[in-house]
Amino acid sequence: MTRRRTVPRTRKPLAAALGAALAVPLLAAAPAAASPGAAGSQVTVTALRFTVQAGGRTCAVDADLYRPAGVDKAHPAPAVLTTNGFGGSKSDGTTDATARAFADRGYVALAYSGLGFGASGCLISLDDPGIDGRAASRLIDFLAGTRAADDGTRIGFVTKDGPGDPRVGMIGGSYGGAVQMATAAVDHRVDALVPLITWNDLTYALDPNNAGDRTVPGAFKWQWTNGFYLIGESRPITLPNLDPSRWGSLGCVHFVPNACKTIGLLNSGSYPAAATAAMLRYARSVSPAGYLDRVEAPTLLIQGQTDSLFNLNEATATYRTLKEQGTTTKMIWQSWGHSGGQAPGELNLTQGNLETSYTGKRILAWFDRYLRKQKHTDTGPAFAYYRDWRSGYGEAAAVPPLSQKVYLSGDGKLVDDRAKVVRGSREYTNWLVPTSHSESSLAGTIGLPDPQPYDTPGTYLGWDTDPLKAPVDVVGSAKATLKVVSPQTEKVQNSGNAADKLVLFAKLYDVAPDGTKTLVRRLVAPVRVPDVTRPFTVALPGIAHRYEAGHHIEFAIAASDDAYLGNKGVKPVTVVSAPGDTGTLQLPVFSGRLN
Repeated sequence: MTRRRTVPRTRKPLAAALGAALAVPLLAAAPAAASPGAAGSQVTVTALRFTVQAGGRTCAVDADLYRPAGVDKAHPAPAVLTTNGFGGSKSDGTTDATARAFADRGYVALAYSGLGFGASGCLISLDDPGIDGRAASRLIDFLAGTRAADDGTRIGFVTKDGPGDPRVGMIGGSYGGAVQMATAAVDHRVDALVPLITWNDLTYALDPNNAGDRTVPGAFKWQWTNGFYLIGESRPITLPNLDPSRWGSLGCVHFVPNACKTIGLLNSGSYPAAATAAMLRYARSVSPAGYLDRVEAPTLLIQGQTDSLFNLNEATATYRTLKEQGTTTKMIWQSWGHSGGQAPGELNLTQGNLETSYTGKRILAWFDRYLRKQKHTDTGPAFAYYRDWRSGYGEAAAVPPLSQKVYLSGDGKLVDDRAKVVRGSREYTNWLVPTSHSESSLAGTIGLPDPQPYDTPGTYLGWDTDPLKAPVDVVGSAKATLKVVSPQTEKVQNSGNAADKLVLFAKLYDVAPDGTKTLVRRLVAPVRVPDVTRPFTVALPGIAHRYEAGHHIEFAIAASDDAYLGNKGVKPVTVVSAPGDTGTLQLPVFSGRLN
């Protein structure tokens, strides 16, 4: 089938635009005396400073306390603790708006700048529970009335469950999401968590290997990672006169040393065994995946469908771990994430539309149940997902399982019966430069246009279903089982450096009747194949997508993607199909049939 592509293949230089974006100062509120909140809000805001011990350093924490009118020792209220995403502060649009939104609804709110951001001190430590979690725990001491701020301020108007135990929940997104789990792991006084669009495992988030072997590194997500690294290291330009505790060693100015070692190794494109093992241990130690067994607080996970930084698989992994260990948890897949996707009526914390958005109402119910102890509050289904093909959210008792299987035929078809597989072989070859494009990762963040996804002929393979007879809704993570032949890789894959292993990128397209291809949410599944002499399984990023009648589902594997570092050297790949021995694709079909 001939396919029409109206796809630009030019890319704007990312580094120049990112540099311009970083030149804009990240504003932080200056310390101030108690002042009224937003006009007519009946909330008093007090700037506070705390000195805490974290990671062997003495750190200042800059915070704002939001106190609703009428809340006092005789009339206490539960508290909500919130902090910023990466590069933000207590006074950025989202953090301040979140604190005000809950204070307006009767909660005591404490917003703070995370360590290494805003006017808070110390190095950026990637939400390490032993550093960032412990710092947040000291703020919970303040909410409990057992600790004073640096100016002597002490409060006694937060609801308590016992001596020194305040009723407190946490909410925040991305970097402000993982810190909630880091805090709950070291302080079991936390009563409820609402982490949005955050990670489960930094090794998967920054260097993903969707083949599932946790000992083999993946393909470095260089655009996202280096963008955030530049934001962190640019502090002397964007925020002069930093606290001395914000300065690290030469060559690694504002991150803890292990974070800089990790970034350096990833950028090197080399994975020597000992250094790689150390990197994986460190990254997992500061990831929820490494300490979720210590998290007991009821957790409402909210993850974005349009998110190539922390995709839906991150929240799903956290959800399954919490559920298996008996921690109360539910999960929502909203429309937007780090890559955009904001849809009309969806949650927007800067607008405070909690009562009018599906996700906002779920958050309010979660805090009603676990902070206000309204035991009869309905906190909603175990799993819900935004649907762009009809109004309202889909709801289910669990993430849909893999339910329908198709086979990779030698003629490029996806067929529903192994007996229909045509014997044949197909080959692609990578170039020394990237030849496929999924996204410019930071384009939405810094306001640049992004070319449509494309693949260069000869550097990828695709398999298609026949035109669908009726709509098919896919909700969840698809799984492919593949076997490839790559003699060049086979010669070098056991060199002791994982960079010599084969890298490929799996993905799902929606192909319209006119041949126009849409890469669903611009998501790909990078794979560093553990051993090309053996079959391997690929977990694709989760999606919630309707394939309309007349459309094709295309499964593709590509040699490269320009948002990631890829293969070392040229490694031709052949995929052989035969009725008794071929690859498969399993899909979590929630509604419909693959013909």
